[in-house]
Amino acid sequence: MNRRLRMGMIGGGAGAFIGPVHRFAAELDREIELVAGVFSSDAGRSLASAADYKIDPARAYPDLATMFASEAKREDGIDFVTIASPNHHHLPAARAALAAGVAVMSDKPMTASLAEARELAELIAQAGRPYALTYTYSGYPLVREARARVAAGAIGTVRKVVVEYRQGWLAGAADGKQAEWRVDPARAGAGGCIGDIGVHAFQLAEFVTGLKVTRLLADLAAVVPGRALDDDCSILLRFENGARGVLLASQIEVGELNGLRIRIYGDQGGLVWRQETPNELILHRIDGGTEIVRAGTAQIGPDAQARTRTPGGHPEGYLEAFANLYRDFAAVLRGAAAPLLPGIADGLRSMAFVETAVTASRDDAGWVDLIGEGATQ
Repeated sequence: MNRRLRMGMIGGGAGAFIGPVHRFAAELDREIELVAGVFSSDAGRSLASAADYKIDPARAYPDLATMFASEAKREDGIDFVTIASPNHHHLPAARAALAAGVAVMSDKPMTASLAEARELAELIAQAGRPYALTYTYSGYPLVREARARVAAGAIGTVRKVVVEYRQGWLAGAADGKQAEWRVDPARAGAGGCIGDIGVHAFQLAEFVTGLKVTRLLADLAAVVPGRALDDDCSILLRFENGARGVLLASQIEVGELNGLRIRIYGDQGGLVWRQETPNELILHRIDGGTEIVRAGTAQIGPDAQARTRTPGGHPEGYLEAFANLYRDFAAVLRGAAAPLLPGIADGLRSMAFVETAVTASRDDAGWVDLIGEGATQ
């Protein structure tokens, strides 16, 4: 039996939402174990986080250089790191890991800017180590099923794509650790809402349809007075086959929690998936019939079945989808293929989307070409 892969974490310390999510997801299949980390830029907080994660305090390091040097000397050193820090730290953290010969699983977006993403892509190519991104929603079984059905022609030729990601938690003052860095250009990068959740919507649209966005018309706004980065986004899309699209992302819609929804319409039907009811995929047919496809049933194909962990009617969701990405990443680290695992191409495409939309909206440029970066797998 293969030993468990050893994971280090960068960021994700006390008070962070995403750090424990990564830990739970990574360890769900018992293929991975969190053993070390630089959990905070503050050495004391990093050490305190070792107790929260129940790991050896000697492996809670004060900085990246110390962690990589120390872990390299151990027979049981880390196999990869997860980057769960704010956007501005993604490039330096990945650079340090790759220089140490350590594989990388990173939170999205890939970096804080397109220029940094291009630099990182070159470093990954030179290092030859696996790199993946946690575009979580591509790990849901019924998102995989939606992709398979679109590819198989279940709705015919794609004509229209509507993807929405609605939240309301930043409708007021950005108080607290998780909010503050997201509205700070120095830490978040050029995009606010668009870089935080808009990239999820963009990646989901390209992932499910199998089509690349070629042009866009963007209207990004900082609605909350005094805010430097966008918190509300309305973007028209044009896909490579001529299909039209709409992407809406907002963090100021009071009452919305995590309202990610995608609707895709073809000349023979349409489908709908909502993250808040993730175990149902609605398929409309042109003859008027509607099928509700449920996770954990014989309705779904082999790829979705392989990502389903419980029988039908037993809810699965966010953590399980995250865990599916870690399962795929573990397979890659062991030398297998995981073609649907988001990686460099998704990262470059998403950063190109952010930069193009931010620039076009600021300049009131109308329709513009999406900078050609990467390719949807």
